[in-house]
Amino acid sequence: MAPATTRTIMTVTVRPLPLRIQERLASRPYAPLLRRIGELGQQHEIPVYAVGGVVRDLFLDRPTTDIDFVTVGPGTGIRLARLVARALGGRTVHVYENFGTAAIRVPTPDRSGVFVLEFVAARRESYRKDSRKPIVEDGTLDDDLRRRDFTINAMAIDLWPSRWGTLIDPFHGRRDLRQRLLRTPLDPRQTFEDDPLRMIRAARFAAQLNFRVEPDTFAAMREKAHRVEILSQERITDELQKILCAPQPSIGFKILESTGILARIFPELVALKGVETIDGHRHKDNFYHTLQVVDNVARMTADRPCEDDAVWLRWAALLHDIAKPATKRFVPGTGWTFHGHEDLGARMVPRIFRRFKLPMDERMAYVQKLVRLHHRPVALVDEQVTDSAIRRLLFEAGDDLEDLMLLVRADITSKNPRRVRRYLEAFDRLEARMAEVEEKDRIRNFQPPVDGEEIMRTLGIGEGVAVGIIKEAIKEAILEGRIPNEHDAAFQYMMEIKDEALRRAALFEEMAASLKGPERRALGAIKEVIFKGELPADREEALAYLHRVKEEALAQAEEPA
Repeated sequence: MAPATTRTIMTVTVRPLPLRIQERLASRPYAPLLRRIGELGQQHEIPVYAVGGVVRDLFLDRPTTDIDFVTVGPGTGIRLARLVARALGGRTVHVYENFGTAAIRVPTPDRSGVFVLEFVAARRESYRKDSRKPIVEDGTLDDDLRRRDFTINAMAIDLWPSRWGTLIDPFHGRRDLRQRLLRTPLDPRQTFEDDPLRMIRAARFAAQLNFRVEPDTFAAMREKAHRVEILSQERITDELQKILCAPQPSIGFKILESTGILARIFPELVALKGVETIDGHRHKDNFYHTLQVVDNVARMTADRPCEDDAVWLRWAALLHDIAKPATKRFVPGTGWTFHGHEDLGARMVPRIFRRFKLPMDERMAYVQKLVRLHHRPVALVDEQVTDSAIRRLLFEAGDDLEDLMLLVRADITSKNPRRVRRYLEAFDRLEARMAEVEEKDRIRNFQPPVDGEEIMRTLGIGEGVAVGIIKEAIKEAILEGRIPNEHDAAFQYMMEIKDEALRRAALFEEMAASLKGPERRALGAIKEVIFKGELPADREEALAYLHRVKEEALAQAEEPA
């Protein structure tokens, strides 16, 4: 076999791909696309290269669906995209004139997915200090590879048939792949000064690929950590989502923490770090515990699609102990406690989601629910626990019970194998008990046996508080085991409590009508008592009691946080 030859295009040394990589490329489902695009490029005298992630993943033997192409010459990226779309039977081209890019979506050969082909003409970039948006000029392939974030993403494969399969690797990306190292093509300080998002991307690639950050690059991340403050929240959150979807997310979060970046973008998480000892009592480092729980969840959900599914369970793992710093107390003779951290943590979830510009819909509610309930199963492992407590967990967890129990199991991070085994066996018994109670009482996805329409029709009342009081009372009676989860029993119970429900509804309406302006802040506290509290039978005494509830609620609202 003849020795491999090298030649120079512009200032970039190129050489043929190794034979095993050529064979791997030939077996890839996108190989015919690359061949056709190279042919079109040569026919129309447009130099075209596959660049970045597709080249990196070819060497790492990872699947790829997003394929980037660089062409050389002003406007050639968009021009070649249109030629490719026509050659592929009239595919739609999405053109982004402002960025000089174009994209085409092509079904995979087995129709199970889509290749996203993105074309851009080679460019040179320069940056202003107060922005990560570059000033873009036409450039050479050499210029384009220089602007890439890491050497492993700064490789290209020539696609022209006459030069098919030659590798352009000016910054030794192959060597860094072999050493599993993340290094910037140019000076890392200037690279991160220009575009600080690349520091977070370093943590993301490290987590996705299980790579190390090269020492000088790591030092530059520490020096330039403050630059993340110019980034948009959406870009930061997108990278955090990708870190959470990595096989071992803790790698990325540890890099962000040790470089000082995490403190600037997620201070609540950094607040978990550290250990305190008083009188020989020491609590665990909740930062590293949290990361272990996230890794456990990632391992346990590896077979689930992450971006649209398991990522929210991973967010729940990341936030499950987020309120421990705020609830940490030392009790002499007992040690450290974090009472109420699950409830306070659940209340923190919407604020964190809003700041990160994450969805404020059922996905946020799901994370909030799991954070709030994650300690509940631990309290139910006692064999003496009542069916009522089991019913309440089944009711509150609903469809998310399996994910809750997965999170609870992931939360076991003890290094003592016997302790781990004891917890897991206890959770096995709890799950068997829950299955028995659910089989008997059908509490999951609970629907009231008597609905609002039937209540209004039977009692001759309209919509209002009385309907809610009756439905809540029936639900509580079922969860407490006082009546079975059946229509006739619930109907009979409704008839027994209807007069009290109507009395309470009238008291609520009278109180609500009396509240003026800021006093309406007390309405929630009054409603809580009306629905669930003890009330004197005498009307005047009941109203006096509700007025005291109002005054106490308003006084608490005035207290400084």
